[in-house]
Amino acid sequence: MPDNDEQAHRDWRIPDELWEHIEPLLPPRKPHPLGCHRPRGDDRQAMDAIFFVLRTGCQWNALNETKICSSSSAHRRFQEWVEADVFVALWEQGLVEYDAIQGIDWEWLAMDGAMTKAPLGGEKGGQEPHGSRQNRHQTQRPHRRPWRAHRSGRGWRESE
Repeated sequence: MPDNDEQAHRDWRIPDELWEHIEPLLPPRKPHPLGCHRPRGDDRQAMDAIFFVLRTGCQWNALNETKICSSSSAHRRFQEWVEADVFVALWEQGLVEYDAIQGIDWEWLAMDGAMTKAPLGGEKGGQEPHGSRQNRHQTQRPHRRPWRAHRSGRGWRESE
């Protein structure tokens, strides 16, 4: 009977057919300049981990518990591949394939958006208090005490 780690990896593995489309899009591996360090992890496992994060919405560090790939390797590879436009190329390939299979009606397209003022943006001079009777004070560091803005005979007085 497979253990939970093997089962999780198998359940979230990219299908072979999809991997065949992704693999040629990946940039060539660069050897380490000093020729040292551990060998680079498997690209397929890194991509499995990236798709796991994208599909589940989990944090990168949660990958360590899945044993699919280390979170640092997956995140580093994700950044490299975003920089190399791997995911844009994969998206374009998907559009072309979908167009060939189903057809995309390029005559009718829509875009949605809004250009409005932020609802709680306030005036340009600064934010207004959220409540008219609300007292606004600057945040102080925990080891400092707030001070009043007027002087007494002995120096600055502490606020009450």
